Amino acid sequence: MESDRILTAPPGGRCRSPCCRCWFLLFLLLLFISVSFILCVEWRSALFTTAVFLGYDAAPQDLSEDTLRDVVRRIFTKVNFTHRRVPEVRELHRLNTHLFSVIPPHFLPEVRNPCWFQELRGDVSADPYSSNLFTGLFMQPVFAHLNASFRQSLLLHDGKLLRFRCLPYFYIIGQPKCGTTDLYERLQLHPHVQLTALKEPHWWSRKRFGILLPGEPPKHLFPLDHYLDLFDPVARQIQHRVLGNSSWSIITGEASASTMWDSSGCEYMHGCSSGPEPLSLTQDFLHALQPHARFIAILRDPVERLYSDYLYFGSSNKSAQDFQLKVRLQVGLYVVFVLDWLSVFSRDQLLVVRLEDHAADPARSMRSVFRFLGLEPVSAQTELLISKRPVSNSRRAAASSLGPMSTHTRDLLTHFYTPFNKRLCAALQDQAFMWDHRSAHA
Repeated sequence: MESDRILTAPPGGRCRSPCCRCWFLLFLLLLFISVSFILCVEWRSALFTTAVFLGYDAAPQDLSEDTLRDVVRRIFTKVNFTHRRVPEVRELHRLNTHLFSVIPPHFLPEVRNPCWFQELRGDVSADPYSSNLFTGLFMQPVFAHLNASFRQSLLLHDGKLLRFRCLPYFYIIGQPKCGTTDLYERLQLHPHVQLTALKEPHWWSRKRFGILLPGEPPKHLFPLDHYLDLFDPVARQIQHRVLGNSSWSIITGEASASTMWDSSGCEYMHGCSSGPEPLSLTQDFLHALQPHARFIAILRDPVERLYSDYLYFGSSNKSAQDFQLKVRLQVGLYVVFVLDWLSVFSRDQLLVVRLEDHAADPARSMRSVFRFLGLEPVSAQTELLISKRPVSNSRRAAASSLGPMSTHTRDLLTHFYTPFNKRLCAALQDQAFMWDHRSAHA
């Protein structure tokens, strides 16, 4: 392999040092090892080991380009998509009794958003948000405002003090660097959508297990009540309209991209690490608690997503780099995650949007999102605001100066992702997800 074939091709010349060649080979090796972690008996038990696939009795010493391409070819022959075992509701109750004791089996029928009245016990004069672990730059002023009117918001019924609680109506469950922030910000322009100050609580995937950052061990659990507190601002609005018999419906949502793909917290749940396949995934609990919830997954060409994510996290510390690299390699296998979600939710509850389409025509993209969420069309003035709104969370200027990915690397990664993209097209019945730039969606 030529020594100048590296992950990136910076403007003004190419890197020719041996370190660049080593990085490129390590990058590809980690890709294949990561795939072995995520593809499994049924879904996740290892289909291969590096030594077996490379034909060695021990770890290989020579990672040539031809050897790596042979690994790719052999992976293709071993990929087998079979249905995962979906746990029964009683199993989920056993794994998390508290979750099902707080969230009721049925929500208020007169509102679209999943809401209910919760009996309040204890000292009602105390600040209910003082110990909330989500208190930070965004939520501290919100919680202070809510506390000031908290006691006035309580309802006395049959001698019990009731508190109005809500969960999100929809979840944006996209992938890193795929436009979730931009979609979230444009959604707020619809008059019937009220979103929280904290876009990504990462509660379902991480913080309910005590994991604060990806790759870190658990520290302290974020209680369910702390997560529900995030939606109190919109809950107050819905409560006011319910008590006032208003027909104007409001919905809320959140946009933790990790909800779609991050199952690392499951190993800390009792019994989840006892076999080749987790006993449960996040979507199992969401389906048991909110069978009518809606999910929006925004995706982009996995090769482009991988490179964008690489640039975004390129300045992380060494341990974060190692973990983030493995994550970045895995999440591009979109079909694995999509099929997991479709194992419990129906196809009409999952809207999959291509970032390329969203970026090309945001107004058209948002119209499809609004229809999916059952929202009324917005006015011409609001649609103009949606079209003209600047892109959120775009690539950093420093990263843009690094230039495009090298053609060599792009070709190899495209070769790797192609069979997964084909399977995704079949699952979604849409050839646009080949990202071949020939689709009518492009």
